Amino acid sequence: MTALEQFLATWKDGNPRLLVHTSGSTGKPKPIWVEKERMEASARMTLRFLGLKPGDTALLCMSLDYIAGMMMVVRAVVGQLHLVDVAPSGHPLTDNALAQGGIDFAAMVPLQVYNSMAVPEELERLRSIRQLIIGGGSVDEAMAARLKDFPYGVWSTYGMTETLSHVAMRRLSGPMASEWYEPLDGVVVAQNGEGCLVVEAPRVCPQVLVTNDIVEMAPDGQRFKVLGRSDNVICSGGVKIQAEEVERRLQPFVAAPFMVAKKKDGKFGEIAVLVVEGEEYKEMEDILAHVLPKYWIPKKTIFVKRLPRTATGKPRRNLDA
Repeated sequence: MTALEQFLATWKDGNPRLLVHTSGSTGKPKPIWVEKERMEASARMTLRFLGLKPGDTALLCMSLDYIAGMMMVVRAVVGQLHLVDVAPSGHPLTDNALAQGGIDFAAMVPLQVYNSMAVPEELERLRSIRQLIIGGGSVDEAMAARLKDFPYGVWSTYGMTETLSHVAMRRLSGPMASEWYEPLDGVVVAQNGEGCLVVEAPRVCPQVLVTNDIVEMAPDGQRFKVLGRSDNVICSGGVKIQAEEVERRLQPFVAAPFMVAKKKDGKFGEIAVLVVEGEEYKEMEDILAHVLPKYWIPKKTIFVKRLPRTATGKPRRNLDA
């Protein structure tokens, strides 16, 4: 029995709840039970937002071990979509059969999009997807710039396991591209005193969620921009360093994949560590000194074969975990 067949059997087993696991981006993955009825509500929200209709073709290229993959199947069931199942991989668009029928709807993580854009045949298939949603990690400025001229809808999603995947999206392609996330129908967002996003989405989550995401609210009070995570603040010698902001500053100057992580330190409490994928190069010290404020410069730079990531592809920023 395939993973898809196993999931569909569990979906139809009569149990009103389903066991899912969080992504583990801020610690060990944890199991939670969710109501199938709420998963169906989440699916309908996405189908309406993207204008998907019965008979549209959806691509399943994410693991069914996590909510993102599960929800693609649920959307196909609820929306009567034709589901094309390919094995989860870093290059989901390698199958030549995908070029024949066309894909109306797909969900990918940034790494899959990045890899697909590097291969001409895969890039052509990626550009032909009518509605592409990207989740499970942030879309950096370089990727967003390349996606802006895609002919169809490309969206960055905001959500978590507790909200049954995304509750807001921001458009990355075309003249309507925006830095602001727009909540889906029935979702209300606000900002608490610590600057973190508060999400009220009763159709998919029974409680109001106070997230760890530091945000800026738009003047309309409804849309938001994610600045970084509160648990990605590195307190180093009394200086607070936002890992994502350091990455944004460095992005135009570092060609290789990289991330800013943190590590415990006896002298400073915590230190920022720059982790770069690939071979070491001496110019990095000069880049850091030129681009970053003095107290933001990582205390260490390490070069690795592969960036440390969670099972869902998110950066694993705590090097002590």
